Amino acid sequence: MDDQNKNLILAVALSMLVIIGWSIMFPPPEPPQDATAPTATQTAADSGTATPTADAPAGGTPVADAPAGTPAASAAETETALAEAPRITIDTPSVTGSISLLGGRLDDLALKDYRESLDDGSDIVTLLSPYGSDHAFYALYGWAPGAGLSPDAVPGPNTLWTLEQGETLAPGSPVTLAWNNGAGLTFRREIAVDDKFMFTITQSVENTGANTVALAPYGILARHGTPPDMKNFFILHEGVVGMADGELAEIDYDDIADYAIDPNEGARADVTRVQEAGWIGFTDHYWMATLIPQAGNAFKSVTKFDDRRNIYQTETVQSTRELASGAQVAVQSRLFAGAKEWAAIRAYEKDGGVVKFLDSIDWGWFFFLTKPIFAVLHWLNGLIGNMGWAIIGLTIVIKIILFPLAYKSYASMAKMRELQPQMEKIKEQAGDDRQKMQQEMMALYKKEKVNPASGCLPILLQIPIFFSLYKVIFVTLELRHAPWIGWIRDLSAPDPSSLFNLFGLLPWDGPAPGSILAIVFLGIMPIALGVSMWLQQKLNPAPTDPVQKQIFAWMPWVFMFMLGSFASGLVLYWIANNTITFIQQYAIMRSHGYKPDVFGNIRESLSRGAKSGDK
Repeated sequence: MDDQNKNLILAVALSMLVIIGWSIMFPPPEPPQDATAPTATQTAADSGTATPTADAPAGGTPVADAPAGTPAASAAETETALAEAPRITIDTPSVTGSISLLGGRLDDLALKDYRESLDDGSDIVTLLSPYGSDHAFYALYGWAPGAGLSPDAVPGPNTLWTLEQGETLAPGSPVTLAWNNGAGLTFRREIAVDDKFMFTITQSVENTGANTVALAPYGILARHGTPPDMKNFFILHEGVVGMADGELAEIDYDDIADYAIDPNEGARADVTRVQEAGWIGFTDHYWMATLIPQAGNAFKSVTKFDDRRNIYQTETVQSTRELASGAQVAVQSRLFAGAKEWAAIRAYEKDGGVVKFLDSIDWGWFFFLTKPIFAVLHWLNGLIGNMGWAIIGLTIVIKIILFPLAYKSYASMAKMRELQPQMEKIKEQAGDDRQKMQQEMMALYKKEKVNPASGCLPILLQIPIFFSLYKVIFVTLELRHAPWIGWIRDLSAPDPSSLFNLFGLLPWDGPAPGSILAIVFLGIMPIALGVSMWLQQKLNPAPTDPVQKQIFAWMPWVFMFMLGSFASGLVLYWIANNTITFIQQYAIMRSHGYKPDVFGNIRESLSRGAKSGDK
């Protein structure tokens, strides 16, 4: 076996290793799973989460245990409570759902503008769901009892509130819940909502009793188990996200489950003291629920896991208020529960005073690139009205910004081609003396003012841009279910067409996404990517070195398979980038007196391939 065949086999083996490794590191997103929407009448008779308890005026700590002061309920009693609990309807332009008067919980919320899939009649996305449903997820508010109060003197998860004011929760139409403990304390909870995803909860207590009492307001987000549609992909954070005095925290579910038992919290917990401003909650791929205490009020931020019940919690416990006889106190906090829309979250940060709220979107290590890249993409989408064409527009913007470097690089490459005869002469004269050859080559470069490494700079700059755009396309909500043209109905998903059924001409479905057949039988866009990269190579003659020649010959097709299962938005960017690069490089070469023989290089590669096949 000659050296060229050995090198060819080695190149093929390395290419396959790259493809397999890339598929492991960057698997295609799993198709969305249908989630069973909970019924609007479900609620919690026994939530398994804490009624906060406190032994000192410093403020209570919620404990993941059965509600204090509530007798254990049988399964039949629980079902009865679920069926009979009265509810308040939530109806806004963006969300729909209800609030349970049992515990006053926000535990039924769906997003009107988002559906589970692109199928006709697909259900709208459910974010919050009550205890008793699969993967329950809900918000609780209340007061932790301090000095002078027993746990049953404050409202808990099983407290039956009364509707004191309002009928349906809607923008501009808040509702007020009330509960009297029969011992001189009247609790009220006013809940308001805007036209997007922000709820404002105002908790108040009026003391008509004879004694001074102490109590601390809290908020809880409780999640039963991990989300059913978790991606488990290292490029995406799913779990707890929080901000504490300017410091961002992202905690995976696995890490929360590994916390040590905190005796003060009664569960596996991590406690952070926030002095000025912060927020904490759970983030999914596209949705989020976040507790946001009023800025300027110190609070205790808690991340907790009850491994007995498999319940994750995030909590905010504010400082204890002492309430004298005849006095009253009110505390305001907010709850974000909805889609991670960039424009909405940005408005809550800029106009709503939620500190660094945009950081709740997972921008990654290259945040200094992903943030501006998405801002430009969002602006272009608003201008053009189609995210696919916006990606092409973004590619043009990036190429314009990098054009000075690209011009210098291509000019240097053109100059190198002019020096090719002299370089070949130096190689012949040096023979096997590689040191002498390198010295004379460097002298030639210096004399002609050519930098042979300048051609690598645009490629090196493309790498972080590529990964940043990949992050943007994979993570941001705005690409989800965003169509481009024809068969591309979701730019965040792989190209659904397939060579397996001749791109829909044959009467059978293509292979399932993520399968081996889907990797082998590519769609139209991945094939177009490989062809565009192959054509870009044909601007230059093939390298004289046989190993380099084989690597360059395989590279377009290796990338075609590597990126075939990626989001079609990313493949679209790469096709546009290759096309624009081809045009730029051709024009710059012509301006320096070098006319690329594209068709000649293609004929040479095809004839060479035919000859090797004959052998």
